[in-house]
Amino acid sequence: QVQLVESGGGLVQAGDSLRLSCAASGRTVSDYWMAWFRQALGKEREIVAAISRSGITTNYADSVNGRFTISRDNAKNAVYLQMNSLKPEDTAVYYCAADRTFRDLLSRAPDYWGQGTQVTVSS
Repeated sequence: QVQLVESGGGLVQAGDSLRLSCAASGRTVSDYWMAWFRQALGKEREIVAAISRSGITTNYADSVNGRFTISRDNAKNAVYLQMNSLKPEDTAVYYCAADRTFRDLLSRAPDYWGQGTQVTVSS
């Protein structure tokens, strides 16, 4: 079992940067792929970035590739999302998620979810 708590969201202007954190607890956290999802008002939840158990492999949605960076620190049971060059269309609730496989993350049915943190980007 894994518990996830996100933090770091807020209100910023277009072009600004923001760093989200996900604090994880539970057993064998390093056995899980981790990901960030987001859900904008009135839209479907989408995966933004994912990171492998080792942290070596990362995957990004086309919309954020080159602007966002996902990372993890297994020693601290933490996952991060560095967001640069933010755009108004990045406005959403961002969720941390964990699952055993990348496939399950892509299915939008991960085993564990955080409560979400709001990111709002103004023009």
